[in-house]
Amino acid sequence: MLDPHGLYELADDLPDLDGVVLVQALTGFVDAGSAIQLSREHLLEQFEGRVLATFDLDQLLDYRSRRPPMIFVEDHWESYEQPSLALHLLKDLTGTPFLLLAGPEPDLQWERFIAAVRTLIDRFGVSLTVGLNAIPMAVPHTRPVSVTAHATDRRLLGERESWLQRVQVPASVGNLLEFRLGESGHDAMGYAAHVPHYLAQASYPAAAELLVESVANTTGLVLPTAALHEAATEIREEIDKQVADDEQAGRLVTSLEAQYDSFLRGRSGNLLAEPSGGLPSAEELGAELERFLAEQSRDND
Repeated sequence: MLDPHGLYELADDLPDLDGVVLVQALTGFVDAGSAIQLSREHLLEQFEGRVLATFDLDQLLDYRSRRPPMIFVEDHWESYEQPSLALHLLKDLTGTPFLLLAGPEPDLQWERFIAAVRTLIDRFGVSLTVGLNAIPMAVPHTRPVSVTAHATDRRLLGERESWLQRVQVPASVGNLLEFRLGESGHDAMGYAAHVPHYLAQASYPAAAELLVESVANTTGLVLPTAALHEAATEIREEIDKQVADDEQAGRLVTSLEAQYDSFLRGRSGNLLAEPSGGLPSAEELGAELERFLAEQSRDND
């Protein structure tokens, strides 16, 4: 069954849902430490589920900017890793159903895509949409991972305090979806894990662990994180060893530790600024993200 927007196809024998949580995990914008990808892969591996809706990526994806991989063996093409963007129905450890929107961020037709997602949200009675994100930050890997939380309604954030005032950054479909949902009266929020900038290009499961825990704490869903915790412990040991063998890296981490601890004590400094500098401007923050995206694009090429 095609949707009114012509962007997705619904499965047969759809369940009756009401008050479910939708977790949206779209990759392609900023995914420092591959935390979004790790989070969604973890959820899909931990819980059995089914696909409720499949989006037509031929209308949404620019294949030339993100070319899917193919495998060539000796004299023939053996496989093609076809990208998929779908809405999954999963159940947590207590059997409570929730939805997961997983796949690449659309390159095209953002507003039509968001309108289509909003149709699905109304169709399945979604009560809260939670977005996952991960951004590179000047934080050390030796300190607990932290997150920036945001929402369409302040009450959804509880006692969380914001440390940013006003900042301009490049838009993403996930963030725009949250904004549009707020405009239409739907509850939506998101978590952006802070990944050490020197590990942004590596796999950082500690950030994914915190993202999944944040969703669980907010929604009441029972979501295990043992596998992510084990992977994070192994990665931490490898990073510690590399830092110990590299004097320059050691000095960087020590400097970040001092800056981070000073921020927490509330005396001076900021997570995104130099220890002796003032607060960064919105333009500086946006430039940092744009530089990070440019580096990702070069690596993909």
